[in-house]
Amino acid sequence: MKWLVAFLLTILAGNAAYAESCTRSLDYILNDLAGELPQPGASYQGLLNICLKTIDLNNVKDAYVLKDGGIAVVPQNNSLIATAGTLADFCRNNPRATLRFITPREARKGLTTGLVVLMSSQDADPCQKILGQQ
Repeated sequence: MKWLVAFLLTILAGNAAYAESCTRSLDYILNDLAGELPQPGASYQGLLNICLKTIDLNNVKDAYVLKDGGIAVVPQNNSLIATAGTLADFCRNNPRATLRFITPREARKGLTTGLVVLMSSQDADPCQKILGQQ
């Protein structure tokens, strides 16, 4: 299983410099460093694909897969208009996903893969709710 994930990561890593955070976070989760998984391991491959596409959105500096099934991003610009645009683009492309923005305060504390992976996306509204598809 690990060799398959490594192979897919190599193929899917189009934006290698920033895709590294997506692959590192997935590796962290799948190698049992984050504890027991709330979802089946295979579902995290889909999250990796979402994460890799998220890096290409405007205003996204970096992106991570979260253990609870969300995607976390470090925005380039933290303004209301910029984050709203990023959220709209993300939800248009991933209507069943959840995006969590990492705040400047959280980023100043130092972001390690382990800390980000364990962040909760429960306070972020899922795209289904934002798009009114409940």
